[in-house]
Amino acid sequence: MMPSNPANIVKTAVGVAGGTALIAPVALPVVSGLAGIAVVGVGLFAVGSLALKAAGAIKEIADPLKAKVESSFK
Repeated sequence: MMPSNPANIVKTAVGVAGGTALIAPVALPVVSGLAGIAVVGVGLFAVGSLALKAAGAIKEIADPLKAKVESSFK
């Protein structure tokens, strides 16, 4: 292992910081946009699932006076 050289460490840190500063105006909106799309997608999935469950529950209680007949032969 090579001994650490403070000049190389500073040079590397400045290079990384400079590269990050150059792509930040492009990368941050893209990352936040992707996160927003993911959050909206999860929300739509949850709403769709709840709507299907509610529709199924309403269909089950559509005629509460009608007796349910279960067949023992399947």
